[in-house]
Amino acid sequence: MLSLSAVSKHYGSRSILEGASFQLDPGDKVGLVGPNGAGKTTLFRLLVGEERPDDGEISLPRDLTIGYLRQDAAEMRGRSVIDEVAHGAGRLGELHGELTRLERQLADPEHSGDLDRLLERFGEVQGEYQQLGGYELDARAREVLAGLGFAEDQIDGDVGALSGGWKMRVQMAKVLVSGARVLLLDEPTNHLDLESILWLEQYLQATEAAILMTCHDRDFMNRVVTRLVDLDAGKLVVYGGNYDFYERERQIRAREQDAAFSRQQAMLAKEERFIERFERHVAKAAQVQSRIKKLEKIEKLEPPKRRVARPFEMKTPPRSGNDVATLSGITKRYGPRTIYGGFDFEIKRQERWCVLGKNGAGKTTLLKLVAGIIRPDAGEVRLGASLKLGYFSQAALEQLDPEATVYEHLDREFPTAPISAKMNILGAFDFSGEETEKRVRVLSGGERSRLILARMLFDPPNFLVLDEPTNHLDLFTKEMLVKTLSNFDGTMLFVSHDRTFLRGLSNRVLDLSGARAGKGPECFPDSYEQWVERFGDEAPGVHR
Repeated sequence: MLSLSAVSKHYGSRSILEGASFQLDPGDKVGLVGPNGAGKTTLFRLLVGEERPDDGEISLPRDLTIGYLRQDAAEMRGRSVIDEVAHGAGRLGELHGELTRLERQLADPEHSGDLDRLLERFGEVQGEYQQLGGYELDARAREVLAGLGFAEDQIDGDVGALSGGWKMRVQMAKVLVSGARVLLLDEPTNHLDLESILWLEQYLQATEAAILMTCHDRDFMNRVVTRLVDLDAGKLVVYGGNYDFYERERQIRAREQDAAFSRQQAMLAKEERFIERFERHVAKAAQVQSRIKKLEKIEKLEPPKRRVARPFEMKTPPRSGNDVATLSGITKRYGPRTIYGGFDFEIKRQERWCVLGKNGAGKTTLLKLVAGIIRPDAGEVRLGASLKLGYFSQAALEQLDPEATVYEHLDREFPTAPISAKMNILGAFDFSGEETEKRVRVLSGGERSRLILARMLFDPPNFLVLDEPTNHLDLFTKEMLVKTLSNFDGTMLFVSHDRTFLRGLSNRVLDLSGARAGKGPECFPDSYEQWVERFGDEAPGVHR
């Protein structure tokens, strides 16, 4: 269906692909993994023809349709959400758009003189649309949009009024509804909540389309993909199985590579000792030359590359009082909509509350109330004694100085701290060497998140309020962060759609959906993992 044969791609002196080969067959579900900057997005661009390889060949059937989800949303305006999604369905989308225009013209008195021509064209378009299954397209698009979290009024509303995150969901819906035989998905879970991620898992498991995707959600990869392709140092290495299998197999291969490297190093050292000892002995001259030629022909093995997620040594935060935060009779409204009405909630020292709930349930609102970013319409938020609060939100990514370097951001806040300590924490968040001199304006969303977290945890607060801290973080950084925060001697209140993060850190669950209790928010006095075991689902209202 789709193949790369000995493909190479370079940007200046930097090698992205070096003689890489790979094949995607019908029905394949393949995960693409590799360090940040390895070239995963470049590979996607090569496959859709946006870039060309320097060497090698990319083979695609002439009639192959590819749906490509990029990490940035295209400009969308002038249509309803449902029309925008339908517009992405190839020929059906074109016909859907023309039918919509013709319907408007037929209802417009200004076109009354052209009624016969419009009716004739409407019949032609409607016939082709119906023949191609167009009337199922609307139902399919609505089903996909609902699965991705859109309410009915949003589906029929103006696409131009949506935020960037919601436009990314529209872009996702366009790709899924397109009917493409190959789906290239670049971080499909980035802008989704947990409910939508669970829906997308099931959708992709059931689709007949072949899939090649990058994803920083371990559970998602485990449930969707059946093969992994590791892109590192320009090579594509295939692993049969899901992400857990890939991790185990990679460790086995690394050990084998380590052993082979050690054996070769020992052999080379032995041969070099022989050459050094006898290079001036006439009687051994032929043997020495023979061994020199032998060494010249040997292909030297590279030492194995190891990327291990180790927790960094975080300072112990100052001890807070036992009462960390108390919310009494909180009411918060946005226009006519009530988010909280007389809400009471308490957070005690060393509790780690994960907050669950569908979009609009009030997760971010709660965190903003606790952090003092917004005030309640009624009621009171009281923070406890000796409290040092650290608040992470996606909005903080845009508040960094674009012209400052990674190191300067840390150095400005902690000018008297040892340079080695600052470099150590930057290294823990995957900024090393020249990476620390990058200016913020060239950083990706994931790199900015890592910088903010590094700055926050260098001198850690005793109360962490985190709103989607894992958005854009790669699997390596997530694993390191979970390991580090599992030893955090403080209190946490957080929202996350990453199940590894939820399982690894929570010891309390606040369910804002009210779906189970039939009333308001519900507190569960144990971990997310036990919440899942108790109720049999991974998100409020989603039953498996």
